Amino acid sequence: MSQCLFCRIVAGDIPAARVYEDEELIAFNDINPQAPMHVLIVPKAHIATLNELAQAQDALIGSMVRRAAALAHDRGFSEDGFRTVFNCNAGAGQTVFHLHLHVLGGRTMAWPPG
Repeated sequence: MSQCLFCRIVAGDIPAARVYEDEELIAFNDINPQAPMHVLIVPKAHIATLNELAQAQDALIGSMVRRAAALAHDRGFSEDGFRTVFNCNAGAGQTVFHLHLHVLGGRTMAWPPG
C-alpha cells in the first residue's frame, strides 16, 4: 500500500509525532487536532475500513481501544472523559482509508457528534 498515507507513516517515509509504538500499533498526534488531545491509533497492517475486519482481528481492535484508554490516562484526561471514534467510509467522515481510532480529550464533547 505504497500510496496509503498511514502505511507511509508506519514505514517512516512520512514523519509523525509518534506517542506510542509496539509490534502491531502506532499512535501519533493528529496534524489537525480537534481537541487538546487528538491522537490517532493505527494498526501497522493495512486494513482499509472496519468493514474489512475479520474475526481473527478482534484482539487488534481490543488493543487499539485499550491503548486509547491508556493514552487518555497518561495525559490526564481519563477522569474528565475522552472520546474514541472509528469513522467507517466517506459518509461517516473517513478521509484516510487505513483503519484508525481517534482519541480526543481536553474539551467538552457535544452529542450527537457532528
